[in-house]
Amino acid sequence: PSSYTLGAIYASRGLLVGICTFLFSVGLQYLPVSTYTLLCASVLAFNSFFSYFINGQKFTPFIVNSLVLLTISSVLLVFNNDDDEESASSSAPNRGKYYVVGFLCTLAGSALFGLLLSATQFVFVKVIKRQTFKHMMDMVIYENVVACGVTVVGLFASGEWKELGREMDGYELGTASYLMTLIWVAVFWQMYALGAMGLIFEVSALFSNSISVVGLPIVPVAAVFCFRDRMSGVKGVSMALAVWGFVSYMYQCYLDDRNSKVVTKSVDETSPRMSS
Repeated sequence: PSSYTLGAIYASRGLLVGICTFLFSVGLQYLPVSTYTLLCASVLAFNSFFSYFINGQKFTPFIVNSLVLLTISSVLLVFNNDDDEESASSSAPNRGKYYVVGFLCTLAGSALFGLLLSATQFVFVKVIKRQTFKHMMDMVIYENVVACGVTVVGLFASGEWKELGREMDGYELGTASYLMTLIWVAVFWQMYALGAMGLIFEVSALFSNSISVVGLPIVPVAAVFCFRDRMSGVKGVSMALAVWGFVSYMYQCYLDDRNSKVVTKSVDETSPRMSS
């Protein structure tokens, strides 16, 4: 593809990423954490839908089993949120128009993110047609530059930049901790973006999203060891279902790889006979 085509792809994807982050931020501001988590889990359903129509994803019994288990494991986290564990965002008005706005924004963000993952696989296979490490890195870097630009423009256009100083000063752990939190969140987010893109690049958009969903129940379980949070039965069941779903998907990948090797071996054995 030409440079103009690639530029348009990177710019449009970066714009979509910026819109997704904005929609999720609005949802987190106006919704309780439990409701927000439940709606975010719908990303897997949206991605499955788009993968079927855009990428021609085949749904075998093992993949369907994996998707169902991963979705249930995410939904179970809703029942793990105690009142004292709700974030500050849940104290925002959660009734009336604010609740509706948060609900619609989170749902739209989930749908848009699911579409974005499937579109990424489509671009690699149908447009770029050259799955190299360079093209993968270009996709990650340029789209994030555009997304960052969109976010910065929105920050200044809304006037929220004026509140950054007060927000930093009001951070309970201090200014240094505030800055370090922002820096490391940015670093780990880029690591996630690179890993997710790599899974789309090597396997599929649906597999990449499934791996992301596996991480949802891991967070509260990790908090038990890192922050001495209370371990509940819901956390354990959620983690077990996530692992089960992950193993189910990996087993399907193993079957696909084995069948591919059998076909390749059969073709290699047939070719000399045909030539003779």
